[in-house]
Amino acid sequence: MAILGIDEVGRGPLAGPLVVGAVILPEELPDWVEELKDSKKLTFKKRAKLSEVILNEAVATGLGFVSPFELDELGMVAALKLATRRAIEEIQGSSTKCSKIIIDGNINFLAGTKLESITTTLIKGDALIKEISAASIIAKVTRDNYMIELGETYPGYGFEKHMGYGTKAHIDAINQLGLTPEHRLSFEPCKSISGFKRETMAKNTTAVGNRGEEVVVEYLRNNGHRIVGRNFKTKYAEIDVISVKDDKIYFTEVKYRKNADFGGGLAAITPAKLEKMRIGAEIYLKYYPKFKGLQPLLAVSDVQENYVVKDWFVIH
Repeated sequence: MAILGIDEVGRGPLAGPLVVGAVILPEELPDWVEELKDSKKLTFKKRAKLSEVILNEAVATGLGFVSPFELDELGMVAALKLATRRAIEEIQGSSTKCSKIIIDGNINFLAGTKLESITTTLIKGDALIKEISAASIIAKVTRDNYMIELGETYPGYGFEKHMGYGTKAHIDAINQLGLTPEHRLSFEPCKSISGFKRETMAKNTTAVGNRGEEVVVEYLRNNGHRIVGRNFKTKYAEIDVISVKDDKIYFTEVKYRKNADFGGGLAAITPAKLEKMRIGAEIYLKYYPKFKGLQPLLAVSDVQENYVVKDWFVIH
């Protein structure tokens, strides 16, 4: 079976997401594979052209985003693990199999998972392994495109030029215009400006909630859904489960209730919560533009005692 290559971009910037790419190339390598190399050694136009080819012609591709908010809360190593898991979930959603996973660098971000036994690491892998080169290219082009779009959302910061890195122009803009929701508050000078203190996400994630989400994921899979995201969190909203079926993408809020005396899961979806879900869905689609052609729908799942999915339905 094939090799799955993994690489990340966006570890050092002051703003924007961390992105992990994952790619499986065809067994019979096409001619364009010879053009693959470390994304940093390619021109902007060459990267863009190769990224399009990879996304269209590779056996499988995955992209895992971690938002600035998640990165601030988790720290870099945990954020890289999360982004890697999300990229792998996209590969697994395609039902494509691989016999070996190679991660660029020297840290196995899949340690402790079922994939640990087939995973190795390789320093400078993006220059040595074509699958890793391809992963670095799609991750960098996707992130660069996101930052270019961010430059239009927040004019004056120059995101489209420095891609969020701590250039003098960027720091001058921060001092003049202040911080945006896309800035990493755990990174200096943003940390000093914001007074950020880390409070780990683990405090907000309970075993009950995790178990409830797992049964909903299984329920959706049994009903023909492909799971493409879990626990997508931003400053403004969190989406528990993201799934795709036919031409629709569903953003599901999971509500665990021991009984339905107070209306079950639907009763917990207030107008304010619905608006947060809508914002979260919009941000997710901005991070993952390949899903923009699908019809976005908000849903809620009612998980009751003994972790039984009582109901799942679209609410908007």
